[in-house]
Amino acid sequence: MVFNSLGSNYNLAYVVKSFFTSRTLGEGEKLKKFLNTKYDGKPVLLYKGREAIKLALDLCQFPKGSRIGVNGLTCFVVYEAVVEAGCIPVYIDIDKSLNFSSKALEKVKNLKAIIIQNTLGNPVDIAEIKKYCSKNKTILIEDLAHSVGTLYSNGMEAGKIGDFTTLSFSQDKIIDGVSGGALIVRNKKFNKGLKEIQYFDVSSIRRFKDRLYPILTYKVRCLYRIGLGRGLHFLLKKIKVLSQPIGGRDLVLYHRLPHWYSFMINYKFSSFDSELRHRRKIARIYMEIIDKSLLSNDLNKNINQSSNIRYPIFTENRNGLVTYLKSHRVYVSDIWYDAPIAPRRMLAKTSYQGECPMAEQISKQILNLPTHINTSAKEATRISNLVNLWRSTNQK
Repeated sequence: MVFNSLGSNYNLAYVVKSFFTSRTLGEGEKLKKFLNTKYDGKPVLLYKGREAIKLALDLCQFPKGSRIGVNGLTCFVVYEAVVEAGCIPVYIDIDKSLNFSSKALEKVKNLKAIIIQNTLGNPVDIAEIKKYCSKNKTILIEDLAHSVGTLYSNGMEAGKIGDFTTLSFSQDKIIDGVSGGALIVRNKKFNKGLKEIQYFDVSSIRRFKDRLYPILTYKVRCLYRIGLGRGLHFLLKKIKVLSQPIGGRDLVLYHRLPHWYSFMINYKFSSFDSELRHRRKIARIYMEIIDKSLLSNDLNKNINQSSNIRYPIFTENRNGLVTYLKSHRVYVSDIWYDAPIAPRRMLAKTSYQGECPMAEQISKQILNLPTHINTSAKEATRISNLVNLWRSTNQK
């Protein structure tokens, strides 16, 4: 039984800590010191990663309507953060690396800032992008929602080059604290603006749902094994007890991150090196076993530098493969990303007008395989063999 999401980053130790730990005072300061040392900048802890992106743009004090470059294959919350900051998202189409190239960037004019995301952990060509930013006086924001631990080709870790670094600690991210985000202000000229920011408290209802999320999803995953998980999962969603990563209009505000989240984030960072090694090991198993016609050389060449938050494969018959894997108790229907600005149900709420044909093509073909700590090498091998068996019987 393997899931891509549904609390799959959590093992029993995490669940116990998340539910029973009550003394977390001081964890926020501990996390700030860690982030300051790691990324060499001033950290601000927030409730969501999208708040961090919006805050970075607000600190720049760009004129209303300023153009901000975003990856042509990204999440709705990135779009939302840019718009809420009074700016205009400019979609830059990707190539097979799942990132935009410096050549694509050169075709875009009058950008005040660009946001790079190192999609699924695969690093961008940071040297060329940094060169572009220096030449055009463009602010560089490194969004590490996918890519904590990713290494660029120059050997530097992602998050240590831009004017700002943003992090998301939400569900299914590399560092999963159920929720949470951080902005690292690396360009010191923007620090002064932090004094003028007003912060709000996270509602008790949100905190209650987030606190329950690890133990509830753990129970759901366990009960799937005996046929009861689907019913419990449906019930929890029906009564709206499960915390959701997307939604909530009050997130246009800035929210202080409560100490409990900082405690869980610190806990995840404490085992991060071993988890990163695990993700790379699982990704290599997929790379070595799965039929090469389903893989991307552009991604595989960087597999030992990528954070490998998920391992992507590509097929014209994605729904068929999802259904087949589901019949073998491998649940991978949550696609990163199923539209240029995903999830697809949110695309109509954006300003996207077909600017990224490559992103559209890839979003119809991409399927992500799990690499998280609950995916063993044995399970990765089984999934790989299932994918190959499906391909041999269902593809021309």
